[in-house]
Amino acid sequence: MENKYHAPVMLAECLDALQIKPNGRYVDVTFGGGGHSRAILNELGPKGKLIAFDQDEDAKANLPHDERLVFIDQNFEFIGNHLDYQNLLPVDGILADLGVSSHQFDVADRGFSFRFDEADLDMRMLAVDNAHNPSAAHILNTYTEEQISDILFQYGELHNARSLAASICHYRSGQPIQKVLHLKEAIQKQTPKFGDYKFYAQVFQALRIAVNREMEVLKAFLQQVPQILAPQGRLVVMSYHSLEDRLVKNFIASGQFSGELDKDFFGNVKKPLTAVNRKVMVANEAELAINPRSRSAKLRIAEKP
Repeated sequence: MENKYHAPVMLAECLDALQIKPNGRYVDVTFGGGGHSRAILNELGPKGKLIAFDQDEDAKANLPHDERLVFIDQNFEFIGNHLDYQNLLPVDGILADLGVSSHQFDVADRGFSFRFDEADLDMRMLAVDNAHNPSAAHILNTYTEEQISDILFQYGELHNARSLAASICHYRSGQPIQKVLHLKEAIQKQTPKFGDYKFYAQVFQALRIAVNREMEVLKAFLQQVPQILAPQGRLVVMSYHSLEDRLVKNFIASGQFSGELDKDFFGNVKKPLTAVNRKVMVANEAELAINPRSRSAKLRIAEKP
C-alpha cells in the first residue's frame, strides 16, 4: 500500500543526516507509507529500535512485521510522554517528514484536495471521527468573519483574506458550506482566472493547518526535542511550506520560535541544538524528475551537543 502514499522524499539525505548507529534508537514521527521507516530499519542491527508515530488509521496497513518497530497510533504533539511511558528515552535520532501525504490528497472523502468538488470539507488527519478537532466545514460555517480572515492570512498567506472571509460569510448566510464546490462558489469572485491552482492550494492549506492545529503541534514537538535526544543525537526535519520551515529554522538557530537568542544571567547564549547544515537542503534534479512532491521540500538537520 506504500505506493498509494508517496515515495519517501530525500531518502538518502535523511538516512545520512540521522547517522544511524546499528544499535541505536530512532523515531519517525510521521510514518505514513513507511518508506523512511523501512529504510531506517534496514540500517539497524538486531538490538536497534525504531519508534513510529502516525495518527491516521490508514497508515497502519503499511506497518512491516518487525520486532524492532514500536508503532504509536497518536499524534506526535506529546512525543515525550509517549516515549517516557514506554521507557524509550533517550533516542539517537528523530525524523519528521511534515505535511500531508499524497495518499490523503488522493482520497476524495477526506476533503484535503480541491480537485474533488463533491467531497465533504473535513480535512481532519484522522480517518476516523475526531471529536476534538473541528472539521473545515465547521470552521467555515461557525467561525466569525474575523477568525476566518485570520486563518486565511496567517496560514495561507493570502493578502485578500478579508474579502475572502466576507464572501464566505455572505455565502453561508444562504446555505451551509459543506462541499468543496460550495467553498469554490463562495470565493469565485476572488479566484484569479490564471493561477487558480496556487490560489486554491493556499486556501486549502490554511484551512488544513487550522483544522489540525499543525503549527501548535509542531511547536510543542520541537520544544520537547532537546529533552528527548541523547547527546550527539540528530533532529532531521522536512517541511513543505514557509510557515513550517521558519519555525524549524528559528528553533534550531536560537531555541526560540522568534529566532531571538536567549541568554542567561551571565550573557551566555542558551541554545539547545546546533545546526548541522547552515544552508537548507533541497531535492536534487534527479529526484525532482521522478518525485514531484519533493519540489517544495526543505531539509534541516540539527544535533544536540
